[in-house]
Amino acid sequence: MKFEQFCFEPGIVAGIRGAGYTTPTPIQEKAIPLVLAGRDVLGLAQTGTGKTAAFVLPILQRLAKGPSRQTRALIVAPTRELAEQIHQTIIDLGKGMRVKSVSIYGGVSKGPQASALRRGVEIVVACPGRLLDHIGDGGVDLSHVEVLVLDEADRMCDMGFLPDIRLILKHLPAKRQTLFFSATMPADIRNLADSILKNPATVQIGMNAPVETVSHALYPTPDGLKTKLLLAMLKQTATGRVLIFTRTKHRAKNLAQDLEKHSYRVSALQGNMTQNRRQDAINGFRDGKYDILVATDIASRGIDVQEISHVINFDMPNTVDAYTHRIGRTGRACQTGEAFTFAGQADETMVREIEHVLGARIERRKLPNFDYSSFAPESPSRQDRTGRPRELKSPRTYSRAAKGYDRVIKAQEPSGRPARRRTGNESSVSHTPPRHPQQRRQFAASSAKSAW
Repeated sequence: MKFEQFCFEPGIVAGIRGAGYTTPTPIQEKAIPLVLAGRDVLGLAQTGTGKTAAFVLPILQRLAKGPSRQTRALIVAPTRELAEQIHQTIIDLGKGMRVKSVSIYGGVSKGPQASALRRGVEIVVACPGRLLDHIGDGGVDLSHVEVLVLDEADRMCDMGFLPDIRLILKHLPAKRQTLFFSATMPADIRNLADSILKNPATVQIGMNAPVETVSHALYPTPDGLKTKLLLAMLKQTATGRVLIFTRTKHRAKNLAQDLEKHSYRVSALQGNMTQNRRQDAINGFRDGKYDILVATDIASRGIDVQEISHVINFDMPNTVDAYTHRIGRTGRACQTGEAFTFAGQADETMVREIEHVLGARIERRKLPNFDYSSFAPESPSRQDRTGRPRELKSPRTYSRAAKGYDRVIKAQEPSGRPARRRTGNESSVSHTPPRHPQQRRQFAASSAKSAW
């Protein structure tokens, strides 16, 4: 199927060609005719499959006729990055149209946004909180909205936006077309969809699983070895653009600084940065100024960079859905990609859940020619306020830190016989690291091997 079969306006056709689109993705092929027909749509598809164009193109077609300089379409997104991405897609695909769009989100001045709204725009792309601010100020009139789009609705649920969404709905006309797009469908989101969609058509593409063009690999790695392993991996692996995910903002910042010291072109993306710096990081990554972007989950949605060859989970995500969205940053638009995950003993349960969704066991790998004996496990209680582990200096501390690995690490004392201890009514094996430096190095090398 070709885009020409949708019979779009000439200005839209020019935008499609300018964006390099030729063949619609499955979600676009199924959703666009339904949206053009005026149906409410519940679209379920993995991230990176083209959902944005699936609703932007029909909206542009609708707005080609009718009144101008009044808000006729409202698109609500959970993050600034996603709102800006959708806004940019509207600009790219609507170059030949007179339709105007504005993106509204927090972290920047309200003045320019209010000025754009006063001049009149046909499409508003907004994050819930800042949109409610403009509604409260009387700066935006939603009484003429013909189309409402809730994009990445499951993320809105995760971020606690559902009450805001319900407040926004009260300012919209009851008679409207509603498009509801999400990668996953938790119970809260299902209830919301049932309450706002009228006789919806459901379009489902590969629900709740990463795209099939991505290969997955797991590197069993204790926390204290991750940075060294990452540096060795980047040196050994041929990569394009690399997106690295960390669990905390401080770790993202510090890891980016570590990589920069090793002459990598890298930037961080995390919540403590101003919106301008965050946008500079995204644009620099997209335009090739940076080869590596180290980010928190703020970047797992809304980063539309086609050339990402690898996603590396420096820290395991907290949920399977978060894994899906992180991995969705590569393998986009039917391209191939690789996903590497560093996992420790504490991540075993999450690994099992991810494998259940994938329907297959993730391949365990060990990086060739890497010195795993350099490992010294850290205790989570001995991390500084930035989240970076402090160096363990005493054998006593080293022993205490090693206890967390007892159940999966097969290390033995110099005698070759594990020491036994009692825990409640159960017996278990304690592998206390020896005090002699040479024996400790041997213990560390053995500790880097995971039994699962």
